[in-house]
Parts: sequence; structure tokens; C-alpha cells
Amino acid sequence: MGETNNSYLPGLKACKAEVDGQILTITINRPEVLNALNPEAHHELSRVFDAFSEDSNLRVAIITGTGTRAFCVGSDLKSKLHIDNPLTQSVTEKPPTGFAGLCARFDLYKPVIAAVNGAAIGGGMEIVMACDLAVAAEHAVFSLPEPRVGLASLGGGGGLARIVRQIPMKQAMRLILTCEQITAREALEMGLINEVVPAGEELSKARELAEKILLSAPLAIEASKAVALASLSNTLERSILDQHPAAMKMLLSEDAKEGPRAFVEKRPPRWTGKLT
Repeated sequence: MGETNNSYLPGLKACKAEVDGQILTITINRPEVLNALNPEAHHELSRVFDAFSEDSNLRVAIITGTGTRAFCVGSDLKSKLHIDNPLTQSVTEKPPTGFAGLCARFDLYKPVIAAVNGAAIGGGMEIVMACDLAVAAEHAVFSLPEPRVGLASLGGGGGLARIVRQIPMKQAMRLILTCEQITAREALEMGLINEVVPAGEELSKARELAEKILLSAPLAIEASKAVALASLSNTLERSILDQHPAAMKMLLSEDAKEGPRAFVEKRPPRWTGKLT
């Protein structure tokens, strides 16, 4: 691992951003409200993900929360603006990139891993679903309880749109309609997360997954994610025959030559992520 940088971006208050080698760890840092997000936090996290997207030295992001009680329990209802007009509120409180600056971000092809250190409720669960991989502590719980406060998982969080794509419909409707809270083990069985680990080990397990990702060529990983996501809205034929820009970029890279060369020479590849 490389040197840790505890101040990747200046002026962060609602979160921390730490760089270790090619991995960026983002920690939601509002434990006094169980890491619930207010408008300022949404915009701050969006700024962090903007920087991650543009930084060629960073390849994987991990998002977690401060403490052991909560990953994120959604929106900070006490900070809600325009409480008498939910439509205006939903438009003004979040950046265009959605809840936590991530959930409506559709052009980020670098992998993002959730290290769920506690309750992932409402928008917190939406963050988990917006990530590519998720590891949860065994005491973590998940739910989409928005209807119980007269709302739904719409808009910048996208919970309703994602959950029906990620787990079987009957399981999705159970969570959507009953607002039931499920355990980490149940979330694993449903396919919402990848692994359950003892409390305190979720971040190290997420880092293990990140290190495995780093073994592969960066543009190949980005192309793989881009094509996989694009296939969700395409037919099988189009998904196979279309020439995706990220895939073409990968094929034109130095790494597309370096990989086969390293294999023939029986040595570890030296990835650059650069075009020829």
C-alpha cells in the first residue's frame, strides 16, 4: 500500500477522504445524526466523487461511515428545507449527481465499494445499491422506510428503480411495500450485498476486494463496468454488437498490448492506463 493522505480535498466537514495508493476511502462523518445527510453533505460528497472520477491516479473508491451504529440512515429530516413543499425540496437539496453525490451519477466507470459499518436505512441503502460491490458488518440492517414518513425512494436516490433490477421482484416488493428492516444475512441471501463479516472487519474486506481489482488493467475494468451497465438498457444483440466507447478506449490502450506481452514473458503486467 502507498502513503495515506488524510486531506485529499480541503475543507471537508461532512465526510473524510483518504488516499492510500490507488484507493480512495470516503467516510461519511456525521455520527451525531447517524451519518444522515443534509444538503451540504450531498454537495460535499459530490465534490469528492467528482475529484475521484477525474483523478487518473485513483482507481477504486470505498465508501463507509463513522462509528459502528450507522453507515447512513438517509436524509437528515431535521435539516429539511421547504418542508411544506416536498417537490421543491427534492429538487434543491441534492446536486445533479443525486443522493450522496453518487446515486444519480451514471458516467462513473471506476469501481465503488460500500463498506457497510451499521444501519443502511433509506438513502443509506440507496448508496449501497448504487455501489458496484458491498460488504456489510454482521450487525448491519437495511430498509427503505420512506413511505412511513409519507415519501418514497424516488429521484436522486433511485432506490425503487435499482432494487427491482438487483433482486427478485417478490423480494423487492416485500421491502418496498412493508418497509421491513432486514439483517445483513438476509441482504446477502437476497443478493443486495456480496459478503457479511464480523463487526469491524468490513473496511478491511472492502480493501481486499479493491486490491483484487487493482490487479487488472484500469481501462479494462472501466470498460467492463461500462458495458455491463449499458447492457441493462439494451437487448442482448445490441449489447454484444455495439461498440461501446469505453471498450474502444481499452482496445487502443498500451495495456491491451502489455497484458498479452506480460503473459508470454511470464511476468506481472505493468499497467499504465494510457492510450497508445
